[in-house]
Amino acid sequence: MKIGFDNEKYLREQGDEIRRRAAKYGKLYLEFGGKLMNDFHAARCLPGYDPNVKLRLLQSLKDQAEIVLAIFAGDIEHKKMRADFGISYADDALKLIDDLKALGLLVRGVVITRYTGQIAAQQFRTRLERRGIQVWFHYVTQGYPADVETIVSEEGYGKNEYIHTERPIVVVTAPGPGSGKFATCLSQIYHEYRHGFKAGYSKFETFPVWNVPLEHPLNVAYEAATIDLNDCNMIDPYHLAAYGKTTVNYNRDVDAFPLLRAIWERMTKKECPYKSPTDMGVNRIGFGIVDDEIVREASKQEVIRRYLRQQCDFAEGVVDRESVNRAEALMRKLDLKTEDRIPVEAARRAAQVAQAAGKGKAGGNIVSGAAVQLKDGRIVTGRNSDEMHACAAMMLNAVKTLAGIPEQIPLIAPGIIQSITHMKHDILKGGYTSLNLDEALIGLAISCTVNPAAQIAAEKLNELRKCEVHLTHMATPGDEAGLRRLGCRYTCDPYFASSALFTARQ
Repeated sequence: MKIGFDNEKYLREQGDEIRRRAAKYGKLYLEFGGKLMNDFHAARCLPGYDPNVKLRLLQSLKDQAEIVLAIFAGDIEHKKMRADFGISYADDALKLIDDLKALGLLVRGVVITRYTGQIAAQQFRTRLERRGIQVWFHYVTQGYPADVETIVSEEGYGKNEYIHTERPIVVVTAPGPGSGKFATCLSQIYHEYRHGFKAGYSKFETFPVWNVPLEHPLNVAYEAATIDLNDCNMIDPYHLAAYGKTTVNYNRDVDAFPLLRAIWERMTKKECPYKSPTDMGVNRIGFGIVDDEIVREASKQEVIRRYLRQQCDFAEGVVDRESVNRAEALMRKLDLKTEDRIPVEAARRAAQVAQAAGKGKAGGNIVSGAAVQLKDGRIVTGRNSDEMHACAAMMLNAVKTLAGIPEQIPLIAPGIIQSITHMKHDILKGGYTSLNLDEALIGLAISCTVNPAAQIAAEKLNELRKCEVHLTHMATPGDEAGLRRLGCRYTCDPYFASSALFTARQ
């Protein structure tokens, strides 16, 4: 796998920029956009990028910085999920607190934003406070966005609970977008000035990248990742007018800038120090790119992944046709098709071969195929059968290939497969007997005790991490769990694995 990004160069640039910005104020509220931890989108688009490099950045600032987590009350109420982990935003906030504390970073607490009395948000606050975590409520800002006089008053930001902070850099982060980080920062600055303290604001947003072209695949991939937010990259008109230089920003920041400037000047009674949304940012991610061609290709692959994801979400009724249309438009912008993702064609061909062989249905499921592109470029496929899901068969074939084990040698003893299917079908009364990927991994682990080939193959599972996988059907929960455990980057065609409406945990 080729490298297109230098973490060490980026850390030096980014740390210096944040320190320069913080030195201008008594206290800097730094809005941390994107994922603070496990930023797999950035890692997919920037080969070589450490998904936790921002944690390393914070560790370099840990004596100067403290952290506040923001989470939208509505996301708690509706149990919004983080797709890459399969956990809710609320649970991700808990995980984030644990991980930050384990690294010796100071977490001041959690602010629940746009709170309007949601019972789930109240319960979440109680749950945290009983574990010793400070929690504050911030409310829907009265007058927002037009009535600046009300916003900057006791009826606006003044209603929010003040978060007492002590260090010169306050990082405001969140489990995901739309969590209220920006409003939290401005609310805090309002309270700081009321208490007689000089405070400032800056934004640390990984994407879009301000100093690469607007139509660069890296920036297009950001649009593909934020279709649900209707984000649209654009040239920053304020920066162009002020400096005569072309930089890239996105619609929400550009739209919010006049409001920020007006609020700032009303709160501080001084001219806003920023002339553009780009000025507000401290992002130096573009300076870590060391091979533009590698980044371009990786970003194109991410656009395809996002397009396939939108199609699956549409099939499941999660998104509307407009979201799919926007994803298609981004594909056309970069002249991409799904077959440009290497495992896609191989998986579809595997399903077609099985279908042509007259397999019809396997284990009650529609015949489907799966393919993985190994790190050395080899493609390994699998198809479903009465014993295995396509994804499970693909995984077993892949570790055989990596270990140099002949195809005819079984890794999971037939007796173990029969025992699992007996448990599923006859004892637990399940509708399907074939092993999904998660179950196949357990079967492989059991086989290791009696089968030396299984032991050798199991040692190769780590080599599947970051490998590209495609399924010709939407992953069942058991396959999805297994793919996450293995760390594979997977996509699916928008077809259900079974004609049954309720598939339980296959």
